Amino acid sequence: MATIRGYMGVSVDGYIAAADGGIDWLRKYDAVDLGARAYDRFIGEIGTVVMGRATYDAITTLGIGWPYGEQRALVVTSRPLEDPIGQLELRGGDIAVLVAECRSFTDGDVWVVGGGRLQQAFIERGALDRLELFVVPEIVGGGHPTFPPNGFARSVRLAAAEPLAAGIVWLDYRFDPITPHGGAGSP
Repeated sequence: MATIRGYMGVSVDGYIAAADGGIDWLRKYDAVDLGARAYDRFIGEIGTVVMGRATYDAITTLGIGWPYGEQRALVVTSRPLEDPIGQLELRGGDIAVLVAECRSFTDGDVWVVGGGRLQQAFIERGALDRLELFVVPEIVGGGHPTFPPNGFARSVRLAAAEPLAAGIVWLDYRFDPITPHGGAGSP
């Protein structure tokens, strides 16, 4: 059974992108050596990436080509993709079906890439197991929040924290299983 993970950079004021969707404030940390927490090491553990349409569209504008050639890629969208830039599979919006499919994979972990909206959908169903946040020493001043307000609340457990180079702080959160009555239970 695959572990479903989140892994993203966030600003000190809680944003994953500027108001225009830009991540220049984050990209200036691309060359920072994150040691054992580095992206290359992380992506080596990932067999499948799952992303929403907005994240897919944002990737297409970066001019870097398709960065997930080694992973199965699932894009959650209700609209067709014209001229996809990578080998990917489209999925509808039934998150319960998507979660079941992701859990069935045995070729590595599953990464819910990009924005917090899709991650929240997984969290609400008790399906995100681990969330790694890299807090970078930047104040964006507004834009796309890590998790858009939706009225859903959930406690998480800090498993580890570590200061990294260039003032970046790594936070590793775990989600306890949701019990049938809807609350978090003991691991």
